[in-house]
Amino acid sequence: MTHEDRGNYAGKHPQRKIDPVVVEKLEKLKDKNQITCAAAHRVASDLNISPKEVGVQVDLMELRLVQCQLGLFGHTPGSGQSDKEIRVSDDLKLRLEKATKEGRISCKACWDIAREFKMSRMDIGSVCKKIDLRIKPCQLGTF
Repeated sequence: MTHEDRGNYAGKHPQRKIDPVVVEKLEKLKDKNQITCAAAHRVASDLNISPKEVGVQVDLMELRLVQCQLGLFGHTPGSGQSDKEIRVSDDLKLRLEKATKEGRISCKACWDIAREFKMSRMDIGSVCKKIDLRIKPCQLGTF
């Protein structure tokens, strides 16, 4: 959703209903009217459901997702920003390019590659930004 759509996230899912089990978990982890990417993923793991389903419930609750684990959005100024000086090995660049489809790489693929290369997710986000590789789609459905 774009900034102009803020406050109408539920509009993305007109046929969907609130799941009380998911909402109960999200209510415990939200802060004001927002929830972190990590907390949303924790709910998905705890309930053994897809992050995408949690993302739908987050939208239906009109919560704002913050602190993307790849550093793409929702961080306070000065934090969560990409490391412009990050080094990109040839092996890493080749692996990222291999996972790229139509000029994009999925959030999930980034997470998998971070684990494979023993890097933080934030560093993978920085690498993608440095090599002009767009990350999409988000596992939670944010982008």
